[in-house]
Amino acid sequence: MVNSNFPEFCTPQVGRHVESLKNYALPDFILSLVAKECDSDLAERGRIDKKLHSMNEESIELLYRVFVKCDKNESGQYARYRFYAYVASMYYKCEVLINEILPGKSGNNYKVPVAVKSNGMYISVAVNKDTGKQVNRRDTTKFYNMVDDIKNGEQGTMLTDAIYASSVGFKGESLVELERLSAGRINDPENKLNFKTAYFENDIYSIT
Repeated sequence: MVNSNFPEFCTPQVGRHVESLKNYALPDFILSLVAKECDSDLAERGRIDKKLHSMNEESIELLYRVFVKCDKNESGQYARYRFYAYVASMYYKCEVLINEILPGKSGNNYKVPVAVKSNGMYISVAVNKDTGKQVNRRDTTKFYNMVDDIKNGEQGTMLTDAIYASSVGFKGESLVELERLSAGRINDPENKLNFKTAYFENDIYSIT
């Protein structure tokens, strides 16, 4: 049962957190993921403030740490939530799928952290490096080969965007290599892909 009386008994601090969070365009699937992690109720319908008010204090505290304070945690889960929200903000009204399995032409199946669908067709895939060392050339080469294989597979015909995001930065060699690989597709309109890189810095993702 959704707790419709939440605003009446929540602590003042949690109430302030809700006031801050309702100004963020948090996608429904993010709220669902956090609610599940925190064993919270969640209103299925209504405005963002109604949905936030239906969630328990633990989930509100987690959302506040992730999106308002932009805290980091050892597992990288906070960074992943921010990454999901960033990709969703780029594709308004599209279906955003988490850990989607996509087949490549080679016969390999790839577990893609985020895949975006429009009218039932995949139009974008995205990955994020949450923790560890900066993205290197080997990382971007592996990413390019995966996306290229998916693009040439039976479900990748409408794929137009590929995003490599990082919460730990990029080495210069990685960006140069990805640009070199993607440049070879420019003269092939049917297989053209827009490769983008984004770095989370100063509490915001920016295209590099």
